[in-house]
Amino acid sequence: MQTILGANGQIGEELARELKRNFTSDIRIVGRNAQKVNDTDEVFLADLSIRENAVEAVKDSEIAYFTLGLPISTSLWEEQFSLITRNVIDACKINGTKLVFFDNTYMYPQDGRVLTEDTEFAPVGRKGKVREEMTAMLLEEMNSGQIDAVICRAPEFYGPGKTQSITNTMIFNKVKEGQTIEIPLSTDKRRSLIWTPDASRATALIGNTSDAYGQTWHLPVDNSHPTYAEFISLVSEIYGKEFEFTIVPEYIFQKGAQSSTVFAELLELLPRYAFDNLFEDAKFRSRFSEFHTTSYREGIEQIRNEQTSIKKKQ
Repeated sequence: MQTILGANGQIGEELARELKRNFTSDIRIVGRNAQKVNDTDEVFLADLSIRENAVEAVKDSEIAYFTLGLPISTSLWEEQFSLITRNVIDACKINGTKLVFFDNTYMYPQDGRVLTEDTEFAPVGRKGKVREEMTAMLLEEMNSGQIDAVICRAPEFYGPGKTQSITNTMIFNKVKEGQTIEIPLSTDKRRSLIWTPDASRATALIGNTSDAYGQTWHLPVDNSHPTYAEFISLVSEIYGKEFEFTIVPEYIFQKGAQSSTVFAELLELLPRYAFDNLFEDAKFRSRFSEFHTTSYREGIEQIRNEQTSIKKKQ
């Protein structure tokens, strides 16, 4: 049995498909409103902020994947995320279950340095501190030998389907609606974005590789690291249409934060758009050299095709 905690989000859903394709049909889907992804999935409804529920959720599981997400609400993150992480860690220890922890980069410094698995944590903002606390909690258990676990870390997403990210919102959603593309702070900083299906496929691969455990892995990205200006130019080429874009300065976000919770929650993430944001994946590429990483061209073409298909059905 392999169990996905938070399987109906953008990472967990594709993870369930990948596990079914290449590793196992014995999959349990866990969440407050969990639904089957594959026909053969077992569904377990649970609020993982309740310890007993977490223990039951991973019972009889060889591997549990933590892909659970929460709405971008700082207060909710502070109230729930570390508690849920603690419960899941304890549940895996009690059941003898291996844990695959899907992580992000919020705890890293946002100052232009190249990010590797060894980069020390220096979170900017309250959400970053929550993610640092969650990861530090797991690392302590891993280092003491209390749990067999592995950390899979990904930078900002872009992708098809359910993918939610600043890039999808400000570029592909705008393209879909025929609106001007909006980019935060600068279009000349180099960026690392991960294709969401790649993140899920790589997580499944690591989770089913015994010698990958006890480590942190940066998941694979297209290593061309384009600026947003270069990325939008590629979007224009693939769509066959020149897209206009505008830069949204910081003061607009600050002004918007006075009346919009969405803008307020985005403020602490802005520093990463003021500097190059380069994510190094050499460790993964060396160990899993046969893994195909989706290029930006391939990814953008798939998003275009998906949008075209949806329009035809409307």
